[in-house]
Amino acid sequence: MHVAIVLLIIALLILLWQSVTDQAIRVLKERAGSQYDERGPRIAKGATVTIIVLIVAFMASPRKWFEPPPPMIASYAADSLWMGMDSTLIEHIGGEREELVRYGRELIRNTASYLGPNGTVSQQTNGMNCQNCHLDAGTRPWGNNYSAVWSTYPKFRERSGANETVVKRINDCFERSLNGTALDSTSREMQAMLAYMEWLGTGIERGKKPKGSGLAELKFMDRAADPVHGETIYTTKCASCHKEDGAGVKAASGLTYQYPPLWGEHSYNIGAGLYRLSRFAGYVKNNMPQGVTWEIPQLSDEEAWDVAAYVNSQQRPDRDLSADWPNIAGKPADHPFGPYTDSIPEVQHKFGPFGPIAEAKKAMRK
Repeated sequence: MHVAIVLLIIALLILLWQSVTDQAIRVLKERAGSQYDERGPRIAKGATVTIIVLIVAFMASPRKWFEPPPPMIASYAADSLWMGMDSTLIEHIGGEREELVRYGRELIRNTASYLGPNGTVSQQTNGMNCQNCHLDAGTRPWGNNYSAVWSTYPKFRERSGANETVVKRINDCFERSLNGTALDSTSREMQAMLAYMEWLGTGIERGKKPKGSGLAELKFMDRAADPVHGETIYTTKCASCHKEDGAGVKAASGLTYQYPPLWGEHSYNIGAGLYRLSRFAGYVKNNMPQGVTWEIPQLSDEEAWDVAAYVNSQQRPDRDLSADWPNIAGKPADHPFGPYTDSIPEVQHKFGPFGPIAEAKKAMRK
């Protein structure tokens, strides 16, 4: 753009010089009684004006008119970390699809502004945003990202005992993590979220999960997770943002949260994925306290397990889970509600140690 401005100034100076010299030559010719031929100067000035118009058009037009669209391929190799699609590439999509993808990203980042208790489109969630759990609009490595959504769905899930579509998966989040009601599958909001997730999955081979997808899986401890120790960690590492009562902090708009509630009536319900201890521990290990990354975590694995135990020991919205896990043998080791195929008590399924449960499940499959 700076080059274009310089060229524009030069072209304007040339036009001014042409006009002045043309007028001077005209006067001299008239005084000498000679005929002045205007064709040459007129062509030169016309060419200069054309150049000026082209420069102005370039400066006023979107860059994508003059640049070939970058390849819409995810920036990772099979053995490298998935870093998400650069959101600035959305402008290269074009047309109605670009608008859908852009709106989908906006909905992930600011769900409650559109669909929360005071949402501008409808009122059907608890006031949290999808981004509160799916960090950086679902693009952060090991931040519960969406990298493998489009490459792995539809797929069979043990929790429902059925083949699930991406629509079903999104609505599970609305009904569990956002403790709300399902979106209409034909709504513009659902179609926008689908378009955004499809775009994020560009270039990922069908059936593949790139490195960094979803959440990290921490090694099971040899002991049970300790909510008492977890409270100490929460007080020192988490309460400054999420508050002592876990209620979080509302954003200035009042429509959503700057720091989401971790328990209480406005938090995720007992059917959410993060209510499983392994999921919550893997989440906080690489992403909390705010500002840390998987490269430089603050919490040890044991601290992550313990703070997860504390948070998930607090009161939160209930949910009827009677239709979940129709095949109880498919329940993960840390599913906190029975019945189970083993005789291990429910409290151990919630807090661990999970190793013996995993071994029992393995033995039953033999």
